[in-house]
Amino acid sequence: MTQETTGRETTGRISSTSRTSFTQRLSTIPGAQEALERTRVPRQLISGALRWVAVVGWVVLFTGALCWYAGRRLGWLELAVAGVALVAVFVAALVFTLGRQPYAVDLRLSDRRVAVGDRAMAGIVVRNTSHHRVMPARIEMPVGAAEVTFALPALSGGAEHEELFAIPTSRRAVIDVGPVRSVRGDPLGLVRRAMTWTEVEELFVHPRTVRLASSAAGFLHDLEGQTTRDITPSDLAFHALREYIPGDDRRHIHWRSTARTGTLMVRQFEETRRSHIVVALSRNRADYYDDEELETAISAAGSLGLQAFAEEKDLTVLTSHERLTALSRRQLLDELTRLEPGAGTQSVISMAQTVSSEIEHASLAILVCGSAVTAHDLRAAGAVLPIGVRALAIRADGDATPGVSTVGVVTVVTVPTLDDLPHSLRKAMR
Repeated sequence: MTQETTGRETTGRISSTSRTSFTQRLSTIPGAQEALERTRVPRQLISGALRWVAVVGWVVLFTGALCWYAGRRLGWLELAVAGVALVAVFVAALVFTLGRQPYAVDLRLSDRRVAVGDRAMAGIVVRNTSHHRVMPARIEMPVGAAEVTFALPALSGGAEHEELFAIPTSRRAVIDVGPVRSVRGDPLGLVRRAMTWTEVEELFVHPRTVRLASSAAGFLHDLEGQTTRDITPSDLAFHALREYIPGDDRRHIHWRSTARTGTLMVRQFEETRRSHIVVALSRNRADYYDDEELETAISAAGSLGLQAFAEEKDLTVLTSHERLTALSRRQLLDELTRLEPGAGTQSVISMAQTVSSEIEHASLAILVCGSAVTAHDLRAAGAVLPIGVRALAIRADGDATPGVSTVGVVTVVTVPTLDDLPHSLRKAMR
């Protein structure tokens, strides 16, 4: 990804509206307009320089001026010399910030979406757009909670400098990369002049997922859908024949049976429905022993969702706090990446109630939770689900051994790590 923008100052404190209104009022004084025009450039330089001064810079300047004044008043030559030296240091620090920064900065990410543990690289290309040599500077760029800093050497006209660095991807997160700033200042940090060149880019570190075998995922393998016991006058799965009733579709009259019995006979069908998978993930912090269990649960939910997409099943993904938008693989992983631990009274029971009341024609409900969820909670959640919906629970427990058990109508699959999920699911579906 490439991002390039025009640099802008980042340390302004006085609004442009206030400065403009003050200048307009001053220009009404006779002779002030000419004076303002003559001093426009110096005033801009001084205004910019004042914005660049750090707190420690003001302390040095004030201390120097005070020492010089006190030394002159008291006849203390050493104190006056110390004051002059401090003021000279401040003036020298200002010199470090002078000059243009004619840069064109290009921020490049190797990929905006990676999985946990994958390599993510970023690069910054700085080009001198002028025809003359520019002085060295420093480049700063926030990367999440950290900050990348490197020295930018002096560049001749048209020259480029490139820096590459790796971005840690050990944890699921949305990492803000940028903005890139070029900074000029003195070694003591008295004065700092920063220019912002790019916008913030988002790097998605998706949760790790595993591939699930089709037979192990518990999905329904049918071309027309799952047949039900509901009788319908029009569908694909033939059920029986019955006598014609006024209003029946004549296209479903079975003419051979009609000719044999002498009575109009029509076909009846069993209603079929397309397999609809519901993945309900608890993100309530109280349902997990630690953050590792939550990460295992999120990865398990992502793996189940990707398997549903691979088999072209209808998929609904929700959490204990909201319903996620999952229309594609990328969108599902992006939504899971943004999840944070929540609080409140939401539980696996409330998720089951949501499935029952808001999601129609669900064929398989998978509840994903942590070790703090009890067998009583899972039994109650299974009792809430509609009749005919198969109930499965994925329970992340870092201290347990992989296993399969049954609690009420719910098949409970316990997985200490994500790598145990495929084998445990395969056992559960035998």
